[in-house]
Order: sequence, then C-alpha cells, then structure tokens
Amino acid sequence: MSTPVSPQYGGGALADVLPSVAGALSVPQEQNVLGLPPAPRYAVLLFDGLGWNLLRRNADVAPYLSSLLPTGRSLTAGVPSTTAVSLTSLGTGLPPGAHGIVGYTSIVPESGALLNALQWDAPVDPRRWQPHGTVFDRIAAAGVATRNVSKARFDTSGLTAAAFRGSAHRGADTVEDRLDATRFAIREGRSSLVYVYDSQLDYTGHNEGSDSQQWLKELAAADLFAQQIRSAMPRDAVLLVVADHGMIDVPRTGRIDLDEEPALLDGIRLIGGESRFRHLYCVPGAEADVLATYQERLGDDALVLSRDDAVALGWFGGVEDRVTPRLGDVLVAALGPVALVASRRFPKEADLIGLHGSLTDDEMAIPLLVDPGL
Repeated sequence: MSTPVSPQYGGGALADVLPSVAGALSVPQEQNVLGLPPAPRYAVLLFDGLGWNLLRRNADVAPYLSSLLPTGRSLTAGVPSTTAVSLTSLGTGLPPGAHGIVGYTSIVPESGALLNALQWDAPVDPRRWQPHGTVFDRIAAAGVATRNVSKARFDTSGLTAAAFRGSAHRGADTVEDRLDATRFAIREGRSSLVYVYDSQLDYTGHNEGSDSQQWLKELAAADLFAQQIRSAMPRDAVLLVVADHGMIDVPRTGRIDLDEEPALLDGIRLIGGESRFRHLYCVPGAEADVLATYQERLGDDALVLSRDDAVALGWFGGVEDRVTPRLGDVLVAALGPVALVASRRFPKEADLIGLHGSLTDDEMAIPLLVDPGL
C-alpha cells in the first residue's frame, strides 16, 4: 500500500501556479508564492498526465524536459488527482472545495443527476456551478493579453467556462496549430500570458498504459513540442511546464467490479468519481454500513473515509457549503494496485489501463519546470 500524499494547497499545489505567474507578471496584489522569475511574458504549457515520477523515470526519452529537472520541483495535484478538478484549480487558483468541481463525475444535489465535468452532460450552468472569478480574469483586467490555446471544441465546453473564462480561446487541433497559435499570442501586447494544453500523453496512457512503448513515443513527441514552443518564444518570455496529475497502470487482476459484487452496491444510490477515487452517494441512513463494507472489502488497498473525515484531513481544501453535498457520503481512494470499476455503468472506463485520481505519489506529484530563456 502506498502512503497517501497530502495536497499542498497554498504553496506547493497546482492551484498556486497561475497566481504565482500573475505575480511574476507584476499584476497588482498577486502573490508569487512559487518564486517564479519576473518577466513580461509567460507561456504555461500543461501536459495532461505527465507525472513527476513518470518524467524522472523516463528522463532519457525527454532530454529537453529532463534538462529542466535540476532547477524544477514537484507540486501536488489537488484531490482527486484528475483533469477536470486540476484544470479548474489551475484556472481559478482555488482548491476543489472552493471551486466546486470535485471529480470526473459528481452528483448534482438539486436533481440527483451525475455530472461528467469533462463532457458537461447535465443541464448545469457552469458559471453558477463555479461562481468564482478566475486568475485569467484578474490578469486580463490588469492589461495583460491572456490567451488559451487548446482544441477548438473546448471553446464552448462547460469546463472551459468554469475554469478559463477571462482568457481568449484559440482553437488549435494539431501540434502545428498549437505552435502557431502560441507563437502569435505570446507576442501580443506589452505583456502576455498564453496557456497551452496538450492531451495526448493522457489519452495514450489510458488506452495503452503509461509503461508502454506507445506512451514513451508520445513523451518524446511532447518533449519536442515543448522545445519548439520555447524556440518560438521571445527571449524575454518564460516557459513554464506543468501537468494536471500523474498515472499508474492497474492490472486486470486488480479490477474490482462494483456491478458484479452485490454487497458493494447495498445502500448505494449513485456512484461517482472514477475508478481510483470513488464518490459513493448513499441511501439516507446507510452511510455507516457502506463505510464498513468497503473498509472490510478493500483493507490496506484503499483509504475509505466518511465525507466529514476526508474534509477534516484537508483533501479538498476549505469546503464551501454549496460544495459539501457534491462530495460522496463515503470516499474511496485506492492506494494499492486496484481500481473500482463499474462495468455496466461505465464500460469504457472499465477497459482503461492507465489510471489516476487517488493520493499516491505517482498520481499526485506533478512537475513544475521553468525555462527562463535569457
């Protein structure tokens, strides 16, 4: 069993990156808690799924990125360590308990529906679901040209509205498009921030495994892309490379199928989260029984806590009252080589190889790499 990693909100987490960039860009009243170098221009390049440990273990495949390791550091993702949660923490500078996107899927308390925060497949207004202003809002208000370079279809997504409002979206569906968009955007105005998102490592890790030759090929491509971004930037610009989470591969023998074990469904009204971090929404009065059942079934392979205990441990940072009901009554964080799949409810997820979401070091530790140019 791995030792759970506590999220370092306030000075060592992904949520601290953009406020620190804002401070480095001399935006008034922003605190550069990560000590980033002052500069008039920043590009923040996020590789989905590039864990700190994955990069260090495969440093020979990524010579440019690994050259930044000696001056870089690791940060933690938030909890759960998953894309929708992390990207919203990046954009808002807030922990999940404040911004309110608390999982890949989570309950909509008002309706009882399950919201997939990546697909935004429930009729929920993202600006009400996540009402806080973003760091992009504050940076743009200070006169900094603020751009978001990602796939064109993300422009109208609920997650973009929740996490990245305040930045002008540049649709870029290929590596060449993203490079061109970044090259143009980084030179806008007297001061600029460009956020660039690349998802291919995560996609490949999920489907082929993060220990596969296909994943290593994508890491080499990511390394080249990062180097090309740096080469396309002015000399007075800083490149910051980060990630949203790491990844582990879970063998088929480690799959626990909730849909095939009736005892694990007793007292459950809705299953949320993802296979490494489950939100279990219980029938009223069944919470204690569900907690005991999962603790007995999983033993040392998972940390099974009540909502109140997880909140008290600071997993989600400070939790606002409107967010509390979105959290599972019982939370299951996998620590061993296991995954809680639900083959009938979520068949595609049940087939994934590379997984993330929990509090192990491989999932939580992410890189913060800085190339200051000059």
